[in-house]
Amino acid sequence: MAKESVKARERKRARIVAKYAAKRKALKEAGDYLGLDKLPRNASPVRLHNRCQLSGRPKGYIRKFGICRNFFRQMAGDGKIPGVIKASW
Repeated sequence: MAKESVKARERKRARIVAKYAAKRKALKEAGDYLGLDKLPRNASPVRLHNRCQLSGRPKGYIRKFGICRNFFRQMAGDGKIPGVIKASW
């Protein structure tokens, strides 16, 4: 499990990216790179990192479900994810 401060920092970055998205787009279309430099660093979507919504784990993230592989396996085994069954052949 990731520390709460790390998870909070990532949520804060996501809010800042959403806040400045329209302004970034307008500045990019205008070609105003000096204006882009004046925006906060965390306003860039490149700085976002996918993290598990349950544990905050940064690696082994499954985009379709928004959780890491560990929680995916546990929840799929418990039948908590609709449409996912354990493979057997």
